[in-house]
Amino acid sequence: MIRRFLLIPHIKIHNANAMSSPYTIGFPAMTSWLGAVHALQRHVQQQGLTESKFTSVAVSCHQFDLQTYKGQGDFVNSIIGTANPLDKTGSRPAFIEEARCHLEVTILIEYKEVNSDDIDQLIDLINKQLHCMKFAGGDVLSVKNTENIIVDEDDEQAIKRVLARLMLGYVLIERRDLMINSMQNENKDALNALLDHLKIMHRSTQDNDGKVTWTSSRKTTGWLVPIATGFQGISDLGVAKHQRDNSTSHRFAESVVTLGEFVMPYRIKDLDNMLWQYHVDTQKNLYLCRTLLTESSIGE
Repeated sequence: MIRRFLLIPHIKIHNANAMSSPYTIGFPAMTSWLGAVHALQRHVQQQGLTESKFTSVAVSCHQFDLQTYKGQGDFVNSIIGTANPLDKTGSRPAFIEEARCHLEVTILIEYKEVNSDDIDQLIDLINKQLHCMKFAGGDVLSVKNTENIIVDEDDEQAIKRVLARLMLGYVLIERRDLMINSMQNENKDALNALLDHLKIMHRSTQDNDGKVTWTSSRKTTGWLVPIATGFQGISDLGVAKHQRDNSTSHRFAESVVTLGEFVMPYRIKDLDNMLWQYHVDTQKNLYLCRTLLTESSIGE
């Protein structure tokens, strides 16, 4: 099957939101990346390409600089905050900690419903709009020109060439399969299943001579991290007082957190393992971002 992608290489972003979940700071949540691509799609549609659709997104991180500080003798890192302007009374306003980061990423977008005659117009619109956008709340400092890539899924070399364009970097994939396995086979709740894969276990062994050797390991190998992947509604659809959009029903929601894994692109065997898209489950009130494949298809 032929698949079509837009490659936006080496976007340098300043002061992006580093709240990767309600509980952790780090790489921006996938909801922010899909939100930026959705905003880009809406801009393209407003400029005349009304049928164009950006269906899935992969993000490769080349460089990441979390704005934290750890002084000499400190046990924990501190967030480097911004100096807010004085309020109307001349006093310093309340300080709200905001985790920020500077980073450089390459974004791969799968698209559909675009005629071959409109590709040049599509790329031109994207190149112009990128400098006016926010990605994860951060400002775009620089970006290279967008490229159009056509891939035959049966051509292994073509897939490798796409993955090579994402190097050197790490792509974020979803690993909720690990949590599901723990919950079903080990009878654990979601929180314990999550923490079970994040904790580091230290063990000691003693040989016949009395020498003690310490080892540290996790339950599963790999660079596993907690990530926010969407929201679950906790109230019925309705109308809220002073809501900004009166044409859309309102619902209170809480964040959904699961496991993700950072992997080098060359280890990806199936593109669907790193491509994220929106998923709505109205029966369970879930509004999620998730990969097209949920099991790991990574090579050693």
